[in-house]
Amino acid sequence: MRTGAALLCLLAASCAAPPSKWGGGIVSTNPCADAMLVELVPPGRIAAISHYSKDPTATSIPLEVAARFRSTTGSAEEVIAMRPDLVVASSFTAPATREAYRRAGLKTLYLDSPVTIEASKRQVTELAAAIGAEKAGEAMNARIDGAVAAAAWSGPRAPALVWIAGNLASGSGNLLDQMLALAGFSNQAAHYGLQFTGTLPIERIVTDPPRVMLVPDQPGRLASSRAAEVRGRALAHLGGRVTQVRFERSLVNCGGPTIPRAMARLAEVRRGLR
Repeated sequence: MRTGAALLCLLAASCAAPPSKWGGGIVSTNPCADAMLVELVPPGRIAAISHYSKDPTATSIPLEVAARFRSTTGSAEEVIAMRPDLVVASSFTAPATREAYRRAGLKTLYLDSPVTIEASKRQVTELAAAIGAEKAGEAMNARIDGAVAAAAWSGPRAPALVWIAGNLASGSGNLLDQMLALAGFSNQAAHYGLQFTGTLPIERIVTDPPRVMLVPDQPGRLASSRAAEVRGRALAHLGGRVTQVRFERSLVNCGGPTIPRAMARLAEVRRGLR
């Protein structure tokens, strides 16, 4: 019996992923934490990232980068089985899952969704401190500050609408709203009265159009969805009154290291407007 039990243990160990020198490593079930982690620590310290980062509509990191890592669906059973040193999750994590982590003795860090650049920088600092990467966190925040300064616009603001997907748009009270303002735009969705992220009737856009529409699709190559078709017809009706430009879907999901890329793109678009 003892020999059989020992053999089973050896077989189980041989099937498990080899432990890194950091022990169980870091498991993230938060896609925005994924984006920070891949820039803050060596790949070997990351045991798994969230499955969202392998979804083109939800990721904030390049898909080819996400493909290098194991992903997790985020179920408590799956995460606990990995025996990580740290779990980085969302503040929206279900109470039952939190309790399961607690009972398993896992160290956890729950991150919210920052709605300002300063709040996002504080989150970078918090995560960097939790993983012993303070210097890397300081460098990331310095890149954010540099990108914001480089994109600063002091002239008149151009009304802009960030069309996320389908008929979803980005309104007021979020991080993207602040980035638009800093880069020289006024948020047209906020002008319509939309808060955070929500749907907009196409009729409202046609009757009171923005100067520029930031979309995740290539101009002239709209996604083959009903909402995209409606949007395409509306833009055709508006003629040259609305400039449609590409704004990658990955730029609207998170803060942290996404901010420099988003600010650079917004500045590029603003400079290109006559």
